[in-house]
Amino acid sequence: MTNSRPPFTGRDAAGAGALLLSVNLICAGLGAALGALVGALVPLLLVGFFIGFFLGIYVVARRFRGV
Repeated sequence: MTNSRPPFTGRDAAGAGALLLSVNLICAGLGAALGALVGALVPLLLVGFFIGFFLGIYVVARRFRGV
């Protein structure tokens, strides 16, 4: 019986990490931008960071589900 999926490689792990980091930084940047507009830079930056972390985990899980 053959395995239909290719093995998980270091390249896949690096891609997952880069995807997680990029989603996290984008959300933190959006939170900071919104915070700068309303005068609450640090609180909204932190909110964006935490939202980005959990959203990043979701995106990575969806992207690498079959691997």
